[in-house]
Amino acid sequence: MALTKNNLLNINLLIEKLELKQGDFVADLGCGVFGYFTFPIAKRVGKSGKVYAVDVLKDNLEAIKRRAKIDNLSQVETIWTDLEVFNATKIKNESLDVALLVNVLYQSEKVEDILRESYRMLKKNGLLLVVEWNEIDSPFNLSQSLKVKKEDLLIIAEKINFKKKEAFDAGGYHYGVLLKKQ
Repeated sequence: MALTKNNLLNINLLIEKLELKQGDFVADLGCGVFGYFTFPIAKRVGKSGKVYAVDVLKDNLEAIKRRAKIDNLSQVETIWTDLEVFNATKIKNESLDVALLVNVLYQSEKVEDILRESYRMLKKNGLLLVVEWNEIDSPFNLSQSLKVKKEDLLIIAEKINFKKKEAFDAGGYHYGVLLKKQ
């Protein structure tokens, strides 16, 4: 079982839910400095696919770019953006098969805006994996007010025209929701 260094998420289990194929185009939205999802996904989609490592922190993207070069993963492309701004991300409309938002939404007061930007980039029937902190206490002492409740997420997602494909436990402190673009 491959877990992140802090043993909070089973990355392989989450990636399996994405039904990835060689040649898929994927965006890891809020990829972070380590690319926990970026690199395993890049190996799955192969050289004929593309993985966009997207983040608001340029230092994170530089770290991802260095590792992709070392690992000879030319299918990884870094993109700096603010996901809270509609159409700011330099990824074409309806060009992604899959997108991920893992531990991103709790950092923003503009959850709906981030979901709209994700929706814009996904192809019809494309999948969005959202993983967020659940309501139980975590070892990181996050304020309950920062957490995005699953019920609230699903209401916003439906309003944007996502359909819930699956909701599941994503680890001891997280829930996961797989959404499909209609």
